[in-house]
This record gives sequence, structure tokens and C-alpha cells, in this order.
Amino acid sequence: LDLGTNNCRLLVARPEASGFRVIDAFSRIVRLGEGVAESGRLSDEAVARTLSALRVCAGKLRRRGVTRFRGVATEACRLAENCDAFLARAEAEAGLELEIISDREEAALALDSCTPLLEATASHALLFDIGGCSTELIWVRLADGAPPLLDRWTSLPCGVVSLAERHDGDRITAPTYGAMVAHAENLMAPFIAGLGIADLAGGAVQLLGTSGTVTTIAGLHLGLERYDRARVDGFRLGFDDVRCQIDRLLAMNFKERAAEPCIGAGRGDVVGAGCAILEAI
Repeated sequence: LDLGTNNCRLLVARPEASGFRVIDAFSRIVRLGEGVAESGRLSDEAVARTLSALRVCAGKLRRRGVTRFRGVATEACRLAENCDAFLARAEAEAGLELEIISDREEAALALDSCTPLLEATASHALLFDIGGCSTELIWVRLADGAPPLLDRWTSLPCGVVSLAERHDGDRITAPTYGAMVAHAENLMAPFIAGLGIADLAGGAVQLLGTSGTVTTIAGLHLGLERYDRARVDGFRLGFDDVRCQIDRLLAMNFKERAAEPCIGAGRGDVVGAGCAILEAI
């Protein structure tokens, strides 16, 4: 179970000879981190939404007879001063023991999950995970026959929820979007400059994204009538493709964004902020 700033996600899998077979899944937008960047606290409304989702997850775990479980919480819980009280309620009311992982472990888990998508022709990869209250950038060194090496990483205090809350609006104007891109660029520029990407001699760099923003862009590009993980996982997007879909989204108002099947009402107000962070990267 992955409890993020925006989403609560559950995956139940059964081990098989070739790996794992997914037998159940759940995802709900809970917006746990709503307002936490400003207040430093999880709101009562956000906690109530999240506990409701956690009770659904607990029911699935019981019905599937799960014997091994790990539940992790990320940036919203790292930021919130009342997180201990929330975790205690999660255990008491849903029977789930959640742990808050560090941003370093979050980066390492992102790399583990994306390792099958790393390309043999690349010497390095820049892996990015755009979350609700933070964005992880992970610089990966690749070598033939060796496991991928997490060379450097950073966790930026900028995610789709926190950025959207600073620049709220039904329709995203060009000045507002430009301000969001500039804010994200200023945060990540020192880390990116330190990588020396332009100085790599003959090495190809793979840009690899995980989480909602890039999967949404891929879903829009493919014209999916509903999100299809099998078609989106590992899909290649060119910069022109990304630019085209961002332009489409920026031309929409909230109602139009929410009507897109790969976005929905729960993410219509934050997808523009995700696009701004992606563009900055």
C-alpha cells in the first residue's frame, strides 16, 4: 500500500515462478496532503477521506487472505506535525500499520520499480517521480552487466498539489503556467547543473518518468477511453508528443480537464501543475 499526498494505492499480488501476478488493486484520490504545505497539519477532512479509503484496502486484504503486507506513507506524512495521531487512527480504525519512509528510500523504491524499463543503450538515466508535495529526481548510472547505480538524488519541495494550491484557477493562463514552470525550474536547476549531462562523452541519457503526470500524458496521447496500465507502462513519448498534450490541457478549463477519462474530477485541478513540473524537467 502506497499512501501518497494525492492518492491511496493498493496492489495485491501472488508470487509465481516468473515474478508476481496481480490479483487485486485499488486506487482512490484522497488528497491527504491538502493544505499541509501551508498549515503543516493534516486536515480533519483529508484524514476522514483517507481513513475511508484505508478501510476499503483493509477489506480487500482480508478477502484475499494476504500474509505479507507493507504500507508506506510519503511526503504529506513527513511534513505533517499531527501525522502520529493519523497513523494511530489508521491502525485503530482500519487495522493497518503504516510506516513513513524517508525521501531517500522513496527514491530507491522508485528506481527498483522502474529498473525493467532502463535501456541497455543508455549510459545514464534521469528518473523522475512527480508526487503531490514533492518531486524526486534520481540520477542513475548504467553499465553492462551491473545493477543500476543510484548515483545522486534529490527531493524537491514541489508537487502537483502544493504547486496547484499556490496557483489555483479554473483555466490556467499563460502567465500562471509560466510562473509554475519557473518555480519548479529554480528548485531543480542546481541539481541538474551538477550532473554535467552536457559533458557526457558518447553517453545516451534516458529520461524516465513514473507516477500520474506522465501516465496521464501517455493516456491522452494514446486516446484511451479509460486508463489501461498495460498500454501505458513502458510507452515512449517524444518531446513533441509531450508538448502537444500539454498544449491541449492548457487550452481546457477545469470541467473539460475533468471530463477526460485519463484525468477525472479528482485530478482536474492539479494536472496543470504536474505538466509545469514535467516541462521544467
